[in-house]
Amino acid sequence: MNSRLSLALSGGAVALPDGRVVLFRPPADLDLDGLPDGVVAMQGFRPDHDALAARGVDVMAEVGGPADAAVVFVARSKALTRDMIARACALVPAGNPVVVDGARADGIDSIVRDCRAVFDVGEVFAKAHGKCFSFPSGPAPDGWSAATQRVDGMETRAGVFSADGVDPGSAILARHITGLSGQVCDLGAGWGYLSRVVLTSDKISRCALLEAEHDALACARGNVTDPRAEFHWADATTWAGGPFDTVVTNPPFHTARKADPSIGRAFIAAAGRLLTPAGRLIMVANRHLPYEAALGETFAETVVVEDTGGYKVIEARRPRRTRGRSR
Repeated sequence: MNSRLSLALSGGAVALPDGRVVLFRPPADLDLDGLPDGVVAMQGFRPDHDALAARGVDVMAEVGGPADAAVVFVARSKALTRDMIARACALVPAGNPVVVDGARADGIDSIVRDCRAVFDVGEVFAKAHGKCFSFPSGPAPDGWSAATQRVDGMETRAGVFSADGVDPGSAILARHITGLSGQVCDLGAGWGYLSRVVLTSDKISRCALLEAEHDALACARGNVTDPRAEFHWADATTWAGGPFDTVVTNPPFHTARKADPSIGRAFIAAAGRLLTPAGRLIMVANRHLPYEAALGETFAETVVVEDTGGYKVIEARRPRRTRGRSR
């Protein structure tokens, strides 16, 4: 349970008023002790959104309107964290508290320094490899609000995967997904680069973009305007759509700042569920990631079709059907 904020509140290091308090990207395991009744969570990552909702938290992908206070949870992207602080300052009246909480691994020390340079930062509470502090709301510095940007004609936003341009792995995968046909699912579609490549084929009847990050999917809606595209804000590992003739994916492989191959393995299992019996998966992965066992458990045929630049493109066919799965 992520309890640093609750400990800071109970110890008086930070304080929140009664009223409407907006939590910016709170973790799914946040300890809710000490938070006022009027808490509203803004969480655009679907698995965490759903987990918070299941705990009874009032949670939505976007939060508007005034607030009496705000809590910003530091993101891996510094640009996204600064943007959330700027948004919090815009919602909260001058002088009311904006609280910031985060782990050292996610860059909280840098954020403390940045905030001290422009705000009246109070006590910094250090606990559990992270810090929590607050300051009275005021104007955020110019440049902290992250405007939507265009890269190679494509819309991206701070905090989404590969916000500065096409990921090298996706660029390699793109060479193998032109000329597809039938129904395709882009699993973890991000801001839509791979789906645009898929839809260059006139043999595609449907391309489903499945993405857990609300902001990334919003970018994809602007980037992929083909009427054959459909958009799903969902957790790829639990979504029950399909069946599809082909699944393409460049699966994420990080939890916080640590490599976590279990995410890619979950994407492989999801692809197996989503495909027709004769369907195929085409994926790219970092060469060192150990996906072979998961691919062998899920598919009858697996082949590496390209190995270059530290990446491997894998094609897997004929998903194995187990008891309880549809045929």
